[in-house]
Amino acid sequence: MVSSPVRRLAGALHRRPGLRLAGLLSAPMAWLLVAYLGSLTVLLLSAFWTTNEFTSQIEYVWNTDNFAQVLTDPVYRTVALRTLGIAAGVTVIDALLALPMALYMARVARPGSRRLLLVAVTAPLWAGYLVKAYAWWVMLSHGGVLDWAGGSPGFGVPAVVIVLAYLWLPYMVLPLYGALEQLPGSLLEASADLGGRPWRTVRSVILPLVKPALIAGSVFTFSLSLGDYLTVQIVGGTTQMLGNVIASDVTLNLPMAAAVSCIPVLLIVGYLLTVRRTGALENL
Repeated sequence: MVSSPVRRLAGALHRRPGLRLAGLLSAPMAWLLVAYLGSLTVLLLSAFWTTNEFTSQIEYVWNTDNFAQVLTDPVYRTVALRTLGIAAGVTVIDALLALPMALYMARVARPGSRRLLLVAVTAPLWAGYLVKAYAWWVMLSHGGVLDWAGGSPGFGVPAVVIVLAYLWLPYMVLPLYGALEQLPGSLLEASADLGGRPWRTVRSVILPLVKPALIAGSVFTFSLSLGDYLTVQIVGGTTQMLGNVIASDVTLNLPMAAAVSCIPVLLIVGYLLTVRRTGALENL
């Protein structure tokens, strides 16, 4: 016979499906939190260790030398600022490109063409990361397609920004497309009836309503660009980002790599806190 507390719990789950769903998701969410927060904790703790200069063995001696070097060495400061500038530039470029693309797909294109455009936007996501990066290497190299078209920027920061903007553009287009597709057409008609020109309608009506989607896309493009390091190795020339510094230090100086890894983590947390203060995340 089932005890009365068990029967009461079963009855509560039957009457409240939301409670039942929360119970089913609690274990995976707890495991995700443990795995994610646990790995970050281990990363932070290992940054307080040191590496023996002669044996390259990790010495479990607590100190803050790694953080002091990261904060005082101008090389790390230069790389961090360069990485932040590249991530911000990629985000701005993707926003400027994605908004008209998503607007045309959601509000102008016919339903049949809309599906084809969605396929065209999402198709690059099915291709391999390295395939797309090396395809851009071919186009940017001497004698490539861009040379024939009038001049290639070569390998360096401009090439990194171009390739990263291409790689993460779908992550900006798709949230904007979803928001614009749900935008009531009556608002656009009302703006036109009141004499609003297309640019005024975009600036005063569309942009405020799709701001949460724009911010959601920016979180993807900013964070993905901030942690990237393969694109820089392929088309960056001598350019370095934080990911390259971390990857080069992992095998030689793991505690220093952990200390440098804290920089992008703090940048992402700071960006999310800034976005949260705007209130845009509450409407996602």
